[in-house]
Amino acid sequence: MTTGYDLVIRNADVVTASERFNCDIGVKDGVVVALARELGAGAREIDATGLLALPGGIDAHCHLDQPMPEGLKMADDFLSGTRAAVCGGTTTVIPFAAQEKGQSLKAAVADYHRRADGRAVTDYAFHLIVSDPTPEVLERELPELIAAGYTSFKIYMTYDDLKLSDREILEVMDVARRNQALVMVHAENSDCIAWLTDKLTEAGKHAPKYHALSRPAAVEREATHRAIAFSELVDVPILIVHVSGQDAIEQIEWAQRRGLHIYAETCPQYLYLTAEDLGHEDGYHGAKCVCSPPPRDSSSQKAVWSALKRGIFSVFSSDHAPFSYDDPQGKKPGGEEVSFEHIPNGIPGIETRLALLFDGVSHGKLSLHKFVELTSLNPAKLYGLYPRKGTIAVGSDADIVLWDPLKQVAIANDALHHNVDYTPYEGRTVHGWPKHCLSRGELLVENGRYLEPEAGRGQFLAAGKPQYLDL
Repeated sequence: MTTGYDLVIRNADVVTASERFNCDIGVKDGVVVALARELGAGAREIDATGLLALPGGIDAHCHLDQPMPEGLKMADDFLSGTRAAVCGGTTTVIPFAAQEKGQSLKAAVADYHRRADGRAVTDYAFHLIVSDPTPEVLERELPELIAAGYTSFKIYMTYDDLKLSDREILEVMDVARRNQALVMVHAENSDCIAWLTDKLTEAGKHAPKYHALSRPAAVEREATHRAIAFSELVDVPILIVHVSGQDAIEQIEWAQRRGLHIYAETCPQYLYLTAEDLGHEDGYHGAKCVCSPPPRDSSSQKAVWSALKRGIFSVFSSDHAPFSYDDPQGKKPGGEEVSFEHIPNGIPGIETRLALLFDGVSHGKLSLHKFVELTSLNPAKLYGLYPRKGTIAVGSDADIVLWDPLKQVAIANDALHHNVDYTPYEGRTVHGWPKHCLSRGELLVENGRYLEPEAGRGQFLAAGKPQYLDL
C-alpha cells in the first residue's frame, strides 16, 4: 500500500547551493512534497545510495532551431537539443526567439513557439533577441512580451544583421529598467573586428585560426567596458554573456566593486579550449572550434576558473550553437571550406556542460555548492524561474539529477545525443556523470540510458521578473 507519493527517492544525498543533507524525497504530481527520513512507500522508488541528488541543470544560453541566414541551418531542433540536454543532466533550457530586422518581435516569438511546442522533452523558457528596436517594439511589443513571461532579452554589439547602435542599446536598456527585465549583452566591438578582418583577409590569411586574431581580448574588453557604462548611465542591471578571459573579467570585477549590478556568464569552451584549437595555417579542422568570443590561452583558462570560484560569474551556460562540420548548411557552407569570417560561429556543448564543470569540482577547483549555484539556482533566479526551478525544496518541481561523482567518462561524440557530427571535447576524460535524470518527477534517463519520452512533454515556462543576486 502506498502513502500517496508517485515517487520516493531513497537515501538521497541532497545538494543545493547552500545546503547538503541526507533524506528521502517524496514526489507527487511532478512536485517535491516531502524531504524527510524514512518516508512511506511510493508507487515507484529509486535508491540513490552513493549518488548526489542535484537540482536539474538550467542551460540559460543555448541556441536550438534558431532561424539562420539562407544556406545555414542548426543541426539541433527542440527534440534533439532537449534530448541531449537531459542526457547531460539539464532539465530546463532557455534558448532564443530571435527577431530579424524588419520583423515584428511578436512574430519571432510566435515562430519560435511553432518550432518548440510539441517537440521539447524538457521544460523551456525563451529569451528574446532584439535586433530591430523600432518605436513599435520599444513602446508596445517589448513591454507586452515582458508582461507575458519573456523577461530577458539579448542584444548584440557585433554581427551586421544583429548589432545595435549605442543609442539603440540605451533605448533597449531603458525599456528593461522601466519593465523590470534583464538585458544580456554580447560584448565585442564590431568596427574593430571588421577592421582586423579586412587587414587579415587582404593579407591572404583565411584559415580558421585567424578568427581568433580578428577578435582579440581588447575587442571584448572595450565592448564590456562600454556596456557597463551604458548600464550605469541607465541604472539597470545587465548580464555580460560568454566572457572569455582576464581582460573582460577585470572590467566586470571593477564594476562589481563599484556596486553596479553587472552579472556575468562563462562557458565550457573558455575552460578547456584555447586559440590553438582553431588549427594551423593550412588546416580547416579548427572550424569546429570557431565561436565568439574565441577561446584564448591557458592563462585565460586559469583566470576564468578563478573568477568562477570567487563569484565574479553568476551563470555557467553552454552557448550551444550546433553546426555540423561536414555539412553544407554547417561549418562548410555550400560544401566548401570558406574563409574564417564566413564560418558559422558556435560549438556544441549542451550535453557536456555539466560534466565539464563538475570535473573542476572533482579536482578541487570549485565547490559542489558553487557548482549548483552556477548551473541551476542563479539562472533560475535571474531569469524568473525560481523557486519552481533551481533547487530541491518542498513545492519546487521534481527536476532532480542523481549524479555519480565517481564515474569516469571519456567524452566521445558517438555516445552523445545531439545531432551534431562532432564534439570539441572528444577524448577528454571527466570525473562525474549523471546516472538518472528526472523532469517533474518523470524519469527521462535511467542508468545513463535515454528512455525515449514523448516528444512535446516539455512545458513552456512563462518567466517572472528577475530576482537580482547579491554581488
